[in-house]
Amino acid sequence: MYCRANDSNLEGEAIVPVSAAFYEVEQSETLREFVFLLQPRFTFLAFASALDPLRIANQLSQKPLYRWSILSETGEAVTSSSGVSVNVDTALKAPPDHASIFVCSGLVSPDQAAPETLAVLRRHARFGGRVGGICTGAITLARAGLLQDRKATLHWENQPAFVESFPYIEITSNIFEIDGKIVTCGGGSAAMDMMLHFIKEDLGPQFSKLVADMCLTGTSRSREAQQRSSIGDLVGWRNPRLIEALRLMNENIDLPLPIEEIADSVGSSRRQLERLFVRYLKTSPRRYYRDLRLDHARGLLRETNMAVLDIAMASGFSNTTTFCKSFRQRFGRSPTEYKRA
Repeated sequence: MYCRANDSNLEGEAIVPVSAAFYEVEQSETLREFVFLLQPRFTFLAFASALDPLRIANQLSQKPLYRWSILSETGEAVTSSSGVSVNVDTALKAPPDHASIFVCSGLVSPDQAAPETLAVLRRHARFGGRVGGICTGAITLARAGLLQDRKATLHWENQPAFVESFPYIEITSNIFEIDGKIVTCGGGSAAMDMMLHFIKEDLGPQFSKLVADMCLTGTSRSREAQQRSSIGDLVGWRNPRLIEALRLMNENIDLPLPIEEIADSVGSSRRQLERLFVRYLKTSPRRYYRDLRLDHARGLLRETNMAVLDIAMASGFSNTTTFCKSFRQRFGRSPTEYKRA
């Protein structure tokens, strides 16, 4: 059960669900308005994590604090990456100047977002309120030219391809970034942390904490929280030499380090390092490093328009013959076949 509250200063209505829990807040002069632009194959979790804290804020206060609208480029329903379709209110149009507009993306294609969409975002960034990207929405903001000389973030899986496509943009591993009116987040539950941050700014820390309790998240994370667990947490052990070796491999994809150099850097001989890899990872350092670079290449094939030769070099292969042979061995098809599929 819910009621809809009108606001004379804005068109439309805000949803205020009936709630057993209640927290009294002072009524603001105007509704705070959010616009969510859904792109095909957007991440449903990230979108819901951004939207629901606004609904909960209205519900707890029993007042229309926030209002939102959902848009697509065409005005038609948009299918998420999980196959769930979401109806929208209207096709994309210029939002009110006071509103915040967020691009919600997920699985990406290199040419995502129409030129008209980029123009709307540019205008709003210049004359309106916040412009944000959720999950991989930063790609659209970058294509609109809105991330130059700014810090930004997006989901860690998509960062390698982003860096290749936009090398001049500073990308962080934080869960969300706020740089002036430009806001980006890594998606997933990070979108909730970002919205709780805005609610805290608008209505105070106590109210924000209660919204977090309603979401069953406990304390919200700060923007500096990291998207990924540490290498040791991911693999379930704490051998410092092996962890350092993996870090060096991850940070040197395009110009691979010799295994002897990695062993020397972690205070080990090559034979000792090989024994560590076999014991903990069931493979050799050389094969692990090669597979890591091939995984990087697969991401570039999927998310960029880079030529195969450029991808081979960005993944640490000196020629396409070796790269294509190794890629086929790992993934069962050539790079060209993979990109075409």
